Amino acid sequence: MPLALLALAIGAFGIGTTEFVPMGLLPEIAGDYGVSIPSAGLLVTGYALGVVAGAPVMTALGTKLGRKTMLMLLMGLFVLGNLLSAAAPSFGVMLVGRIVTALAHGAFFGIGSVVAAELVAPEKKAGAIAAMFTGLTVANIVGVPLGTFVGQAVGWRVTFAIVAALGVAGLLGIAKLVPPLPRPQGAHLRRELAAFRNTQVVLAMAMTVLGFGGVFAAITYIAPMMTKVAGYSDGTVTWLLVLFGIGMFLGNLVGGRYADRKLMPMLFTALGGLAVVLALFTVTAHDKILAALTILLIGALGFATVPPLQKRVLDQAHGAPTLASAVNIGAFNLGNALSAWLGGVVISAGFGYTAPNWVGAALAGSALLLALWSAALERGAQPTAEQATAELPANEQPGKPGKVLTPTAGEI
Repeated sequence: MPLALLALAIGAFGIGTTEFVPMGLLPEIAGDYGVSIPSAGLLVTGYALGVVAGAPVMTALGTKLGRKTMLMLLMGLFVLGNLLSAAAPSFGVMLVGRIVTALAHGAFFGIGSVVAAELVAPEKKAGAIAAMFTGLTVANIVGVPLGTFVGQAVGWRVTFAIVAALGVAGLLGIAKLVPPLPRPQGAHLRRELAAFRNTQVVLAMAMTVLGFGGVFAAITYIAPMMTKVAGYSDGTVTWLLVLFGIGMFLGNLVGGRYADRKLMPMLFTALGGLAVVLALFTVTAHDKILAALTILLIGALGFATVPPLQKRVLDQAHGAPTLASAVNIGAFNLGNALSAWLGGVVISAGFGYTAPNWVGAALAGSALLLALWSAALERGAQPTAEQATAELPANEQPGKPGKVLTPTAGEI
């Protein structure tokens, strides 16, 4: 794999860290600003919505720039947002800093996916996308727990300053390692928007919303589920999230490896397995060991869908993939927000802390149905051997003699 993918992975590591680390620092941030924990939670919700809105907007604004240039500008925006968060004198300014940071998220992963795929041979595209997303998965294993520890020990502002430094490292890496990638010939906003008229592109994005949304329906409420149902202590939840991150890391590698060989079968397997495991989590959540194993599997199966879904969008939006790729990253966050809300609804309705697992299973199952529908449409659009033969001229069809051309005297 090219070294340029390392630069993209460093940027992904910083983005993954800043996305999830506030979840472990909400009490400290709320205490400093004198706001409630639910109010401080707007830092997480605002970020997710910023990703959804920022992905298409920032990508559209960058259609007139080379992809390397746009990636560097996005990392600069990421650094600015985290520095603003670190120095914010009020909660309102902190929220603005989070939204500024989020604007870079979707476009970075969207454009970065296109760049990663262009750096390698066609049969290695999904693996290259997975290599970039490795930074995001490692962030959940190392970056988020370490950032939480630093924030609790010496102050949450230090954590955001460190994340800004990671952004600087990613920016310098892109500047040094990513080759110049000029704006593709014929690339313009109208052509990028035309990709959304492709039914397969829309179906892939719907699979993204529902499939990965199934993961977050359960993981959003992992703390109360594990402490009140499984019987874990509060301090153990951090290590369970690390286990979830390890599952994400492993699933990302497997998904990238096999999506390059058999993309749709890989997607069927991951989504089907995810639906089953989430349904079983309503039972395994009552046992500490089984619950821990299930969390690992949810991370693995959930993130095994990411490389194939991202590559599916790139393949189907061929010729104008950048905007579609970025919007698909926003779709992941839209799924996160939707599933977290639905999980809260069923808990509030009195169905218990394991009820979000059923929501997640239903979402993942729905994504599997869409994947099967997408594959069926694709098969139906491909001409059969008989149809292809029938469309040939009569003299070129198998078993039929062609017209014999006899040269004239003047041609001899």
